[in-house]
Amino acid sequence: MTRQLITSALPYINGIKHLGNMVGSMLPADVYARYLRQRGHEVLYICATDEHGTPAELAAKEAGLPVDAFCAEQHEAQKAIYQGFGLSFDYFGRSSSPQNRELTQTIARQLHANGFIEERAIRQVYSNADGRFLPDRYIVGTCPHCGYDKARGDQCENCTRVLDPTDLIDPRSAISGSSDLEVRETKHLFLLQSKLAGEVEAWVDEHGRDWPVLSSSIARKWLTEGLHDRAITRDLDWGVPVPADTWPELAAEGKVFYVWFDAPIEYIGATREWADAAPEGEQRDWKSWWYQADATVNYTQFMGKDNVPFHAVMFPATLLGTRDAWKKVDYLKSFNWLNYYGGKFSTSQKRGVFSDAALELLPADYWRYFMMANAPESDDTNFTWELFSATVNKDLADVLGNFVNRVLSFSRKRFGDEVPAGRAAGEAEQQLGEQIADLLTEYQTQMDALQFRKAAQALRALWSAGNSYLETKAPWLEAKTDLDGAALTLRTAMNLIHLYSVVSEPFIPASSAAMRAAFALPDDTRSWVSAEEARALALVPAGTPFTVPPVLFAKITEEDLDAYRTRFGAEPEAPATAGPEAAA
Repeated sequence: MTRQLITSALPYINGIKHLGNMVGSMLPADVYARYLRQRGHEVLYICATDEHGTPAELAAKEAGLPVDAFCAEQHEAQKAIYQGFGLSFDYFGRSSSPQNRELTQTIARQLHANGFIEERAIRQVYSNADGRFLPDRYIVGTCPHCGYDKARGDQCENCTRVLDPTDLIDPRSAISGSSDLEVRETKHLFLLQSKLAGEVEAWVDEHGRDWPVLSSSIARKWLTEGLHDRAITRDLDWGVPVPADTWPELAAEGKVFYVWFDAPIEYIGATREWADAAPEGEQRDWKSWWYQADATVNYTQFMGKDNVPFHAVMFPATLLGTRDAWKKVDYLKSFNWLNYYGGKFSTSQKRGVFSDAALELLPADYWRYFMMANAPESDDTNFTWELFSATVNKDLADVLGNFVNRVLSFSRKRFGDEVPAGRAAGEAEQQLGEQIADLLTEYQTQMDALQFRKAAQALRALWSAGNSYLETKAPWLEAKTDLDGAALTLRTAMNLIHLYSVVSEPFIPASSAAMRAAFALPDDTRSWVSAEEARALALVPAGTPFTVPPVLFAKITEEDLDAYRTRFGAEPEAPATAGPEAAA
């Protein structure tokens, strides 16, 4: 089996993330990591909070805290939420760590030694009202490309074009709102991407041909437009300092590296944090994953489309320019946006569902399944409470939850607390076994291809097959005239529950654990079910003690919907068709 390195875009430190952020990076990465672990791969899933840059300083100022204290507090808050969602990071680090500081400075020195970093005098926006140079994100204005009037000085979040602050129309300070700005000369470090453009294009040609169209098209759009030299330092109080041994003048002025320079390096930095945090007696080698990594390491990144340019072009350029053997991404899985009733999530307008509020309302598995079944892979998708409730009620409550409860409750009532024996499997069970094996193969195929909505469809089809079998055999009627036949039906259905508990784990880990724990199988340590085992449906033998778990999924009522719409600012739409099939 290969070694699988997985990273998801680093969540920014300036506040709790909304569901769109979750489904565009961390959640699909977790689903994939869980699946690969089940299939026997060695997996290292790394993430971290992105803690440098202008928004961190602004958010800390608003909170009335020193920026380092604010970041430490927010890191713990975000970490707790991700644990609540069941995200199975092998390590969740911080971009402000000493490890990332050292790596960022080392890579910058390498780039400088190889002629890819240059010190330049530039003219930069200075705010007279604030008495300071303004880094790019401290300046807002109108995008010259699309006309969006809240574009930041580094990137327009509306059209995703990368900007310089001086590109903005009617610029103003994000600190004071003042338009009393002037341009003064100052010095900064530039990454000479223009000198690396040919190498980056060749690298994308070689490695990007198997990426999703969204990822490769964004990368090629950047390359077609031409790679420009990019300032990689800023005038901020918080960040990775420019090393004084290489740039003493800039270090004395307090320059720090641009957040988009040091943040991707934190993937490596967090892996070093993971290695350094090894329990006593355990050896962890971070270099075998990142530095001169052999061909057995396969690296997959997950992110929203707005992050693709930096990871598909800028970060590869950085690593290529070191002339060192750093591992670069093999597969870049990108996502479109999850919108909220046709508009963007907004903290200030209290629009949309944020991850902390989601966990207050309902268990994590409700959200995990809904988001992956409706993942914005081919296009932007739309969250509505109507679609959410329909998906939960139909797929989770009716199809899966009801099947588990009906089978176990009726079997206990009719046959007691052990799996009944009954007669040997007949034609109906053989046909079911073939169907389950085929559906499991389809599920594996889609998971291997990182097609999460299609994988969710296959998973739901597996659940539905059990319901169809149960309705056809009707053990509640069989028991009146054929006890052995009813026992066979229930034994087969219980084996389906066990299979569901194993293969559903990447999507709904807590519910899968509850299903698996229903059966007293102390020697059952399997991580996956093979097609042959699925065909036989005999992993839970007759005589196995079982319990009936609490209701797995409670239905969302109309009263619940009314409360959610009121709280989160949504207008009801026409009832939506449930399930991933409708969203595909």
